[in-house]
Amino acid sequence: MTATVRSSRAPAPHVHDGRRRVVLEGLYPEIDAGAHAIKRAVGDVVRVELDLVADGHDHVAGVVLYKPARDQEWREAPLAPLVNDRFAGAFTVDEVGSWLYTFEAWVDGFPSWLHGLARKLEASDVADVDLLVGAELVAAAAGRAAAEDEASLSRYAKALRDSGADPYARAELAFEAELGALMARHPDRSHAARYGRELTVVVDSPLARASSWYELFPRSWGPPGRHGTLRDAAGHLPYVADMGFDIVYLPPVHPIGTTHRKGPNNRLDCLPGDPGSPWAIGSDQGGHKAVHPELGTLEDFRHFVRRAEELGLTVALDIAFQASPDHPYVREHPEWFLRRPDGTIQYAENPPKKYQDVYPFNFECEDWRGLWEELLSVFQFWIAQGVKVFRVDNPHTKPLRFWQWCIAEIKAEHPDAIFLSEAFTRPKLMYALAKLGFTQSYTYFTWRESGPELRAYLEEITSPPVVDFFRPNFWPNTPDILPEHLEHGGRPMFIARLVLAATLTANYGIYGPAFELMEHVRRPGSGEYLDNEKYQLRSWDLDHPDSLRPLIARINGIRRENPALHDNRSLRFHATDNDTLLCYSKSSPSGDNVVLVVVNLDPHHTQAGFAHLDLAALGVDPAQPFEIHDLLGDARYVWRGPHNYVELNPHILPAHVFRILPGSDTAP
Repeated sequence: MTATVRSSRAPAPHVHDGRRRVVLEGLYPEIDAGAHAIKRAVGDVVRVELDLVADGHDHVAGVVLYKPARDQEWREAPLAPLVNDRFAGAFTVDEVGSWLYTFEAWVDGFPSWLHGLARKLEASDVADVDLLVGAELVAAAAGRAAAEDEASLSRYAKALRDSGADPYARAELAFEAELGALMARHPDRSHAARYGRELTVVVDSPLARASSWYELFPRSWGPPGRHGTLRDAAGHLPYVADMGFDIVYLPPVHPIGTTHRKGPNNRLDCLPGDPGSPWAIGSDQGGHKAVHPELGTLEDFRHFVRRAEELGLTVALDIAFQASPDHPYVREHPEWFLRRPDGTIQYAENPPKKYQDVYPFNFECEDWRGLWEELLSVFQFWIAQGVKVFRVDNPHTKPLRFWQWCIAEIKAEHPDAIFLSEAFTRPKLMYALAKLGFTQSYTYFTWRESGPELRAYLEEITSPPVVDFFRPNFWPNTPDILPEHLEHGGRPMFIARLVLAATLTANYGIYGPAFELMEHVRRPGSGEYLDNEKYQLRSWDLDHPDSLRPLIARINGIRRENPALHDNRSLRFHATDNDTLLCYSKSSPSGDNVVLVVVNLDPHHTQAGFAHLDLAALGVDPAQPFEIHDLLGDARYVWRGPHNYVELNPHILPAHVFRILPGSDTAP
């Protein structure tokens, strides 16, 4: 990539001037005609393409202009021709925040003149006037240049004007590389056309690009038989850190209402001592800006955050905009809730699910502005306690314009804030939430099981334009979702889904310890866990000998050590002659780290077949053998050519995670 240079002036204004002959169109990336930003992370290279079309046979040239939105001066990088009037360029975003980019292009007189001169040389038909035309172009460039470049260009102009010298010798001067470089640095942009829009790049922290999440309920991490506290949970944080996770994610930590409190397994009858659902937020002990007394105090929460940071973990907090009937909002702002004709407040429903312990907010109330401001202040409060990563519960049931405004307000002050959208809803609504500000998104991964299903879904969300605004976060399980394949697939299925989640996408998470301990019994008539932690305390045997804890730590270590797994753009699927074997690869932007994964999707039987590899995508010379290292099993193999045999016994390991060793072109 060509190094960027700082522009010496602002881009030309876009005006209707007939001398601006270049038409700029077909831009990529551009989301909905520039209505929404593309997403990148610090250090990413933003690659751009567009068509530059002009009349006649003259050459055109252009630049991509870019800058942090707060800057006054534009930077620029050159556009290089591809084919068929298509041009490409690139720039690097090196800080968090909003960036802008646009384009400028012009008819480039010097290479146009050179092209004509070359044809006249071929025909031995060079006239003095032809060289004078070039001399004027060079002299004009000297007038735009400064210091050393001006002197060099003036010498070339003088030589081209020298009618006493051989015209063919003077013509050869015009093709010297030094002159070409000088003219490229000082083109005539007086009639440059500018793209009609300035486009936005939201640049997030590296954690937004690639992260591993671990969800836990602090109340279940105390001594057996007692409600756990945040201090108890903080004492167990080394368990999470040792597995290599980046983010520890907490459900709501607020006081829980008692009215219509749910009992174990979502029962309507609640007995004394039943803790209720953390999503039934609010009681006479406080609301969204308070800590549930049985978890501890606000200082205990801050202690949890500090301890996590000491261990290299970032804390994420669940934000659920709903209220228990006991929430102070219900008493202080009854206008924020929707009342039915009989005067009662409508509780939340998602038929057939009923949430009798939760009231939704009425975003269409008369005081909607006051409601918006208060909900914004909830985020601001927890940011003040040290939290900048939020998992947002059911954002698709709140107005899209609220999220657009709220997230923009937060990121204006805290551009490194991360918002994970928990919206299992219609695809276009999920995409709209991502376009309007959410950093990462839950997905349909949980319900994609077969090889063709997984491939089709991943190709959709990792291809343009979706890949430019939608960051998927894959979860094999959640407190709400125990998929049927985990119920019946046993240990091999848990491992296979872990590998898929952690390697298909750069962001993934698990709900633990249910996942590593392979909890797999569903409550009859639901897709949830039996004895769900949402409604009762649990006691976990964290040292159980069958735990997947060591394997999870290995997977997260592989993710950290291989930058190929830190992004989704390079994902490529490779054909197999057995649909139960899913084969795919990822490579780092530099191409020096390539990971190849093969997963047996059948948890019960050994599956075998040939993987038909796209060697070009892997950066492998088809004429040479290449060595691969299985990062899970630690075996090494030498493969040759595109067709290679794979056999996976799910009861040993249902997956290979290979690294293609660089320079491995020698057979043993």
